[in-house]
Amino acid sequence: MKITIVGAGAVGTHLAKLLSQEKMEISLLDESAEHLEGLDNDYDILTRVGSPTSLADLREIGVARSDLFIAVTTSEEANMTACLIAKQMGAKKTLARIDNYEYLLPDNQQFFANMGLNDLIYPEALAATEIAEAIKTNWMRRHLSLCDDKLQLCILKIHHECDMTGKLFNSGFFQHGFYRIVAIKRENQTFIPNGEDEVKVGDLLFIMYTKENMHYIREHTANEEHEVKSLIFYGGGKLTQKAVQTLPKNLNIKILEQNRDICYQLSEKLPHSLIINADGSDMQVLKEEGIQDADAFIALTDRSEANIFACLAAKRFGVRKTIADVENVDYIQIAEGLDVGTVLNKKTITASYIYQMLLDASVLNVRNLASAGAQIVVFKATEHSKIIRGKIKAMGLPYNCTIGGLVRAGEGVLVNGDTEIVRDDEVVVFCKSEIIRQLEKFFQ
Repeated sequence: MKITIVGAGAVGTHLAKLLSQEKMEISLLDESAEHLEGLDNDYDILTRVGSPTSLADLREIGVARSDLFIAVTTSEEANMTACLIAKQMGAKKTLARIDNYEYLLPDNQQFFANMGLNDLIYPEALAATEIAEAIKTNWMRRHLSLCDDKLQLCILKIHHECDMTGKLFNSGFFQHGFYRIVAIKRENQTFIPNGEDEVKVGDLLFIMYTKENMHYIREHTANEEHEVKSLIFYGGGKLTQKAVQTLPKNLNIKILEQNRDICYQLSEKLPHSLIINADGSDMQVLKEEGIQDADAFIALTDRSEANIFACLAAKRFGVRKTIADVENVDYIQIAEGLDVGTVLNKKTITASYIYQMLLDASVLNVRNLASAGAQIVVFKATEHSKIIRGKIKAMGLPYNCTIGGLVRAGEGVLVNGDTEIVRDDEVVVFCKSEIIRQLEKFFQ
């Protein structure tokens, strides 16, 4: 498969690196030689300096042979124009990064498809949805709703001794069927627990469950849910704007932004929020703006370090829920280790969405878990799938993966080694990113 990407910013570069591991023919075009520097040496990627809307540059990079053309520059206009040109040149499928949420409305999808734009993606909208979910399920690090809400996955940290800690998985305690711990992250290592493992203080747990059993997880981990009424945002960029628009309207929201011009713009776009021209990383400013009374603090500037440290400061003031946008992938592990709270990364969210388009038709959904270096993948079992030929424990699934649950006849079910998968089951798998292709063979 040949994939052409234009735009070697954070999203484009991360996606190109990810796809290069799949042994695909990847071409990456950008107007800046600096953005492309070293990529062709370190990864199996063909790079070229050029304009995303230049006919000559697009021809030279082989757009006519592209199975998928992806435009993710910082310019919405350039992305859409590049896709239209690529489609006319012969690209089979196109995807453009956009900044206008209106384009994503269902009534407009066919309009753009007729033009030659097969898919549109708005990273800020994807991340804003994650923020809204994190506020809603504020006692967790992260929450994912899967298979039309039939199954749930939560990520939470064990901060102190609780009912779960100190019990071996083969002790019988975890055989209640209310939830299933599919993975544990301990000291920067993620593993799938076996019978001789146990939950320890400091562990980051990945737990699958059905909605009606959520309260058992709270009880067994001694976590309490608290109502969020007051939020403070640090940074007034596009992600903050989209997040505020996504959140419920009854919340008390303050936005701290240093740039005065942006403050004026925010006042017009977000009339129900209090806009304050100030530095959200200044401790005195945080005190003056009542950080000690805030239920949640959300740092979304374009500086990962500032977001991390601002969230740590908010925790010192007693804020229970903190969220940081950490766009530097190298800092994600650091942020997790510092117990920042919920860590967001737009490029991994976006890359996961695009990556799903390249997988087999048996793959219904892919969700990236950057904190674990893993994915949650939903497969559809067919009458020809190898996975339906016996019990799960006898299937010889690849190392570093586990099936957490399935949906059968519209009902979410947790699984164990003796479960047998049948045709039309939607199967939820926790796995390391590099083995998704191996798993496809069990469901094709």
